Amino acid sequence: MENTRAVTALAALAQESRLTIYRLLVEAGPEGMVVGRIADATAIPAATLSFHLKTLTHGGLIRGHQEGRFVRYVADFDAMHSLIEYLSENCCGSDRGACAPQRVSSNEREPPMNATQKTVLVLCTGNSCRSQMAEVLLNHDLAGQVRALSAGTKPQSKVADGAIAALADAGLPTDGLYPKDVDAVMNEAIDLVVTVCDNAKETCPIFPRLVKSIHLPFHDPHGEPLEGFIAVRDDLRARLIPAVREHLGL
Repeated sequence: MENTRAVTALAALAQESRLTIYRLLVEAGPEGMVVGRIADATAIPAATLSFHLKTLTHGGLIRGHQEGRFVRYVADFDAMHSLIEYLSENCCGSDRGACAPQRVSSNEREPPMNATQKTVLVLCTGNSCRSQMAEVLLNHDLAGQVRALSAGTKPQSKVADGAIAALADAGLPTDGLYPKDVDAVMNEAIDLVVTVCDNAKETCPIFPRLVKSIHLPFHDPHGEPLEGFIAVRDDLRARLIPAVREHLGL
């Protein structure tokens, strides 16, 4: 990679919204995301989003291609790796030992938080409400013990406003939430699948390896006022958290 190309790429990332978009596309993997999904996940206005996507494309960090009426963007992983290699080329005068992390004594060393961390997939139909709230609650209440993901068998276009508001009401993070298709997480090393609606239980896919699963249905508050979403949030916390603890032996 040339110095000029590296500067262009880094300049494209040197803005909060563009960095958010790029990290979102990196997380989405080779499948990428259509513009509408990116807009829903970031809440960036259409005109501004278009400008940021063009800047990232010009920086060589992402690629876009037409799919019918939609444009899908994917992160250019080759460019990402090239940039990292360019930045770290000849690090410490090519002395790999000098670049190694500092060793600490045994009594200073802390065990990695994710050494025994379990991955839990919460599955429902639209991945727009119950499973999204469940993902956030599990990651918050069982932080360091559980890495929660959520997905849907037929994902909606956006996370329900009521679900976002209910999470925010409890002081929980909502940045970057967006509906995902279960196909996008099929290759994850999942330890437990939790279906939270009857339809997802019936249509739950066959995973590449044997995975423990439980069915724990929750009320669907779509169309209800905020109080309905808050009630489901609290029910998830009251029943889902203990159930995951029990089935994973935490």
